Amino acid sequence: MKHVARKRFGQNFLTDDHVLNNIIDSIEPRRGETMVEIGPGLAAMTALLLKSLDHMHVVELDRDLVARLEKAYPRERLTVHSGDALKFDFGSIPVAEGQKLRVVGNLPYNISSPLLFHLAEFAHLVEDQHFMLQKEVVERMVAEPGTKAYSRLSVMLQWRYDMAMLFIVPPTAFDPPPQVDSAIVRMVPTKRKLPCDGKRLEAVVAKAFSQRRKVIRNCVAGMFTEAQLLEAGIDPGLRPEAVTLEQYVALANLP
Repeated sequence: MKHVARKRFGQNFLTDDHVLNNIIDSIEPRRGETMVEIGPGLAAMTALLLKSLDHMHVVELDRDLVARLEKAYPRERLTVHSGDALKFDFGSIPVAEGQKLRVVGNLPYNISSPLLFHLAEFAHLVEDQHFMLQKEVVERMVAEPGTKAYSRLSVMLQWRYDMAMLFIVPPTAFDPPPQVDSAIVRMVPTKRKLPCDGKRLEAVVAKAFSQRRKVIRNCVAGMFTEAQLLEAGIDPGLRPEAVTLEQYVALANLP
């Protein structure tokens, strides 16, 4: 029976074979790896990944799709975790000694930012991540300081990951087609992570971007003085989007 995409789950199923094969080529799955897919849906990508993997894990919220997946694949090939990826403990997936987790998925666009922040908590356990996201979100993720797309999301994810937009996917590649262009992003936990308390950095960056039209001096008033901004190497007259990751980290590290 045909599965009807459910809007409340943000379901847009990727159906374009050319795009699917390009994604698999970008991921380069290899036997022996531990891979988890978020939101496998109708298993279009799952089926292609399993051609190169001995076994994989999937996390799916839609119970009808969970039942479909469990019927289609034996447990020794596919472990289905029924539940919300926003609450899922990715650290619970067993990996072989010396290995790390590889994470992939066509992420629901309505929860993409909170899901990316949830996944960031497990970055130390991850080798890499390949996701389909709304193009605008990927542009924010990889944005450079001084651009309109540079945001809280840019700073916090760039602190943890090296990221690149791989290619753009048009709405026609999906059923039903979304209203926006999509893009594939590669995220690799950075080996050059700047020492900083993550919660402190998050608080500083959230405060800074809460009023992004104002200059940084006014945005963080009550949290930092102008003298402290200067101590961190920040011109108090800059707007939040002109402040670099390194400068935000220096600010968060002030006593």
